[in-house]
Amino acid sequence: MEQELAALTERLAALESSTAMSDTINSEIFYWWCTALMIAIHAGFLAYEMGASRVKNVLASGIKNILAFAFMVPTFYFFGWYIYLSFYNGLLPAEDASGLPWEMSMGPNLTDNGTGIFWAAFTLFAATTASIFSGAVIERIQTAGFLILAILLGSVVWIMGGAWGWHPQGWLTVKFGYHDVGAAGVVHMVAGFFALGVLLNLGPRVGKFNADGSANAIFAHNVPFTITGLMLIIVGFFGFLGGCIIYMPGEQWTNIYGQPTTLSAFAFNTLMGMAGGIIGAWVKTRDPFWMMSGALIGIFAAASGLDVYYPPVAFVLGAFAGFIIPMVAVWLEKMGIDDAVGAFPVHGVGGLIGVVACGIFASGYPNVDGMPPVSLWGQIVGAATMAVLGFVPGYVVSFILKVFGLLRVPDHIQEMGLDIVKVPVSAYPESYIPGPVSVATPGGVAASPAE
Repeated sequence: MEQELAALTERLAALESSTAMSDTINSEIFYWWCTALMIAIHAGFLAYEMGASRVKNVLASGIKNILAFAFMVPTFYFFGWYIYLSFYNGLLPAEDASGLPWEMSMGPNLTDNGTGIFWAAFTLFAATTASIFSGAVIERIQTAGFLILAILLGSVVWIMGGAWGWHPQGWLTVKFGYHDVGAAGVVHMVAGFFALGVLLNLGPRVGKFNADGSANAIFAHNVPFTITGLMLIIVGFFGFLGGCIIYMPGEQWTNIYGQPTTLSAFAFNTLMGMAGGIIGAWVKTRDPFWMMSGALIGIFAAASGLDVYYPPVAFVLGAFAGFIIPMVAVWLEKMGIDDAVGAFPVHGVGGLIGVVACGIFASGYPNVDGMPPVSLWGQIVGAATMAVLGFVPGYVVSFILKVFGLLRVPDHIQEMGLDIVKVPVSAYPESYIPGPVSVATPGGVAASPAE
């Protein structure tokens, strides 16, 4: 009898060990495929930006986007991950700082199934911020200056915001109950406001504005390509949002802050926000570019509260944001700022709506470990923090690059086309007749994909 009990105990222990390892591997697999899906975001941005460029700049825009992705990986390995794990209290590293590239967790380790896969997902978040910024500055930024700014944004600035507002012990959460499960502020606001800071120093594309300040529409050379790129970005965002939820083996899913949630909640609200954004933009513009941008806007407007909203709330937020963001783009152009793809309105203002809305519609939602519940004041503090965190480094560093002549492509090269000067191959065969490289007509800013 004792032998049978011992054998049964041994088999039970082996079964528990096997189940635990299976759960660990399933968690690893989940984030592996989230990361793979997020790469679709960058395929989408690549198509989106090349389509939005004029024929003479197509490949230069694509090269810039590809390089941003490539440079993000090593820089996020060497210092981005360390910033997230170590700077959650503010501008100085915590006593339990970790994530340095020479630690045992930062390489193959049979006792650690988590670090590499989480690092990979966060690296793709970093690359997304760089791609958001990338679209705003097409057709007139120097490659060296762009790469410096992209690395600063993706591997320093956004992840500092992530440490403050996404880390379970981030000071915005601990002190103010900041709630931003889908990164409306941490990713989109930071990237959008960073882009705005750079645009103020970069200046508009040649021919965008007349001497009297009136604007000319610079049309995309391939609107279908741009719209398809936007749809790919939406596909990738299902991986992005999946990476915002924590797989807990044997337990319920939790959000990034450790509060219980479900993938079902994310599915309801992501789709409802997306649909609302499309409809809102369609009502306002009838423009397919803005309709697909509206899908993204709707997701961002609902992103902070994806885990708690009643789905019709996400739909209304998406429709509201999809309707007003094209008007923000018009206003920005009237201010003399040339945001080539609407990165600041779509991501900066769309993310702002998402963060503040969470303080209205999820106010009072309880936090964990005695931290403050969600509140409008906490969300406003978080939104202001993300705006300043994005804008100030973008403006200051781009100003320094401008002083040293590393920011803007000279006007005469812009007129010739960046592909002719900087790219050793042609985008289209010689039999292809592209027609005019630009069409300049006063006004009409809201309906143009290249605006």
